[in-house]
Amino acid sequence: MLEVEVKYRSADRTAAVATLLDWGATLKQDRTDVDLYFSAPDRDLKATDEAFRLRRIGLKNYLTYKGPKRDTETKTRSEIEVPLAEGDATATDTERLLAALGYKPVTTVRKKRRVYHLSRDGFDLEVCFDSVDRVGEFVELEILAEESQYEAAKAVLLAVAAELGLTEQERRSYLGMVLEARAKNTNTPI
Repeated sequence: MLEVEVKYRSADRTAAVATLLDWGATLKQDRTDVDLYFSAPDRDLKATDEAFRLRRIGLKNYLTYKGPKRDTETKTRSEIEVPLAEGDATATDTERLLAALGYKPVTTVRKKRRVYHLSRDGFDLEVCFDSVDRVGEFVELEILAEESQYEAAKAVLLAVAAELGLTEQERRSYLGMVLEARAKNTNTPI
């Protein structure tokens, strides 16, 4: 499955939400994500433009792998996400298991996320309003699509972004931005 995604620095959230509601979008979730990213023992994931994380949303836990970005207009990449058992013990045991296999924690990315859902041109679309610790406010638009739907999904995302008035695209990952912010302020805890 492909994660076809675009991200923008937040513009006028109030206007964007009003437009989404006019289109019939519904608020799907209001949540906090805590993503612990890992380096791999067998390759440099930064150099290969990949990512591997343990995501916590409340008591829910997920392991996620993201492949390299596919184009320069979006952040499209393959994504494999595996749900794990719920709870703190599962998250702790997963971290211990990964450490035993040679994976090392890189940093944690925390964000408050408000997720709206709508259907557009045959696609289920999520629009996420993110407040990311240390790096700011963003709007992400995402469609999960089969390979054969890639170009159509990309066109829908870019059209929706334009209609929402989103213009300042951000291609860096939250992980990359958090690491940059941490490098600028070496006193910032992981």
